[in-house]
Amino acid sequence: MRLQKIDSPMAWKGPDIDYRTEMMHVLSPVEIAEIDAALRRCQDLDIPEITAERFPAPVLGGTLRRVKDALLNGRGASLLRGFPRERYTADEMARIYVGIGAHLGRPLAQSWKGELLGSVINISDIVERTRGYNQAGEMMFHVDGTACDIVSLMCLRGARAGGASRIVSAAALHNHLLETRPDLLEVLYRGFHHRNHEMDALHSPMVPLQTDHRLPFVSQRDGRITCSASGCIRYAVEQGGIAFSAAEVEALEEWQRLARSPEFHLDMDFEPGDIQFLNNRAILHGRTDYEDAEDVTQRRHLMRLWLHVPEWPAREPDQIYLTPDSCGHWQHTNRRPLMDLPGSYLAELRAMQEVRIRDNSVLAITKSVPKASDWIRPG
Repeated sequence: MRLQKIDSPMAWKGPDIDYRTEMMHVLSPVEIAEIDAALRRCQDLDIPEITAERFPAPVLGGTLRRVKDALLNGRGASLLRGFPRERYTADEMARIYVGIGAHLGRPLAQSWKGELLGSVINISDIVERTRGYNQAGEMMFHVDGTACDIVSLMCLRGARAGGASRIVSAAALHNHLLETRPDLLEVLYRGFHHRNHEMDALHSPMVPLQTDHRLPFVSQRDGRITCSASGCIRYAVEQGGIAFSAAEVEALEEWQRLARSPEFHLDMDFEPGDIQFLNNRAILHGRTDYEDAEDVTQRRHLMRLWLHVPEWPAREPDQIYLTPDSCGHWQHTNRRPLMDLPGSYLAELRAMQEVRIRDNSVLAITKSVPKASDWIRPG
């Protein structure tokens, strides 16, 4: 295999980019008026019912076509800003977000539960066994499932401090390793086994629990790079009996070290209402650490979409462990009506948090009450 440099606008380095001028579009009054009108048409629709046709926006639609082209042929990242978050409820924001996303691709279910709209919020102190995006703190660089072509986030509420979206170009990391450590790049091209979440595999006959072959960590065709840097690689080691070689450990650690370096990554600070779109094949994302609120309804809260774009060039077959058909099976089998809307989700979380607080208080009081034996002293 002859390794080649990726020569495209996607191979950028963070310090060379001002995302406010190169990756950001500020919504115009006309575009916001179109969104208002489209929302009225979708006010009572469930998430799967909101399509580009049911969310018409002629001027904004032109902007989104340019965004879509930039995601595939340009920098691979885009941010929409200027949305008047204060005008809308969380559920209205959700419907607007899905309507905008539908102009770029088809929303996919993000887990066996079938949710089309995910909530990225720390609930690890309320719900047992949460996934990474429902925990607090910094996140390492990764891409989401291989069924997803565009991964997107909308900011409902920011953190008290910190919590910037941190992104990096896989092409830039690839090119640097090609120059400095081609031996490690060869390891990444050979790839790794992946292991899915057990419940995801259990609830779809099309999702293997663990791959029987290595998936290339990076691959390229026609000058385009695709990356499969997901946490599923770690699960294969922690739960699937896979052992890394010393070279594999070094390759993965060097990849993350470079991504964390200020020489490569770019931070985007989210404002309420911001919508970020990333090419999930070529742009890795993470986040910085942050300070959050105690009340779960006041915590940093992003909504997430996985979008499939059928007209984009297909991924390499040997790099796929999750397909749009798998996600469709989850949606049609397990999804409940209106389950994705954040209003009812936050209300449920708040009720669960109050139970936790009450139970912990009772436990603390019980532990502080002296036992009968404590009052008996040998005399």
